[in-house]
Amino acid sequence: MSESDAPLPAFTDAEIDALVETFYAKVRRHPRLGPIFNHVIAEDAWPHHMATLKAFWATVLQGSGRYKGSPMAVHQRIEGFQEWMFTPWLNLFHATCVELFDAPRAAIVGEKAERIARSLKLGLFFRQGAPA
Repeated sequence: MSESDAPLPAFTDAEIDALVETFYAKVRRHPRLGPIFNHVIAEDAWPHHMATLKAFWATVLQGSGRYKGSPMAVHQRIEGFQEWMFTPWLNLFHATCVELFDAPRAAIVGEKAERIARSLKLGLFFRQGAPA
């Protein structure tokens, strides 16, 4: 059985809530990412957005199936979204995982985020006809 086939350790809803809440609080304060997120997501839309993100991560980490959207489609609609944004996003995400989880679990969540980022990058910036 390969690492990717190994069963995920249990992540509780409370742990996923803490991950999303802690991480996005950091994103919103980040000097480069914060203004972008806060421009795209209205202040009164953050509670709904956080619920969507929690459903997404519950689907990723628990296999809950609660998230029914398309991350690719959502990110395609963000005006001014650029490839450089993935680096600080992933750095903050990994730091948050290390803060909240033991090393093996932080690594698992971080690898999931890396795969998602790679997929989004490929779809958004390296597909035929994508803007340069």
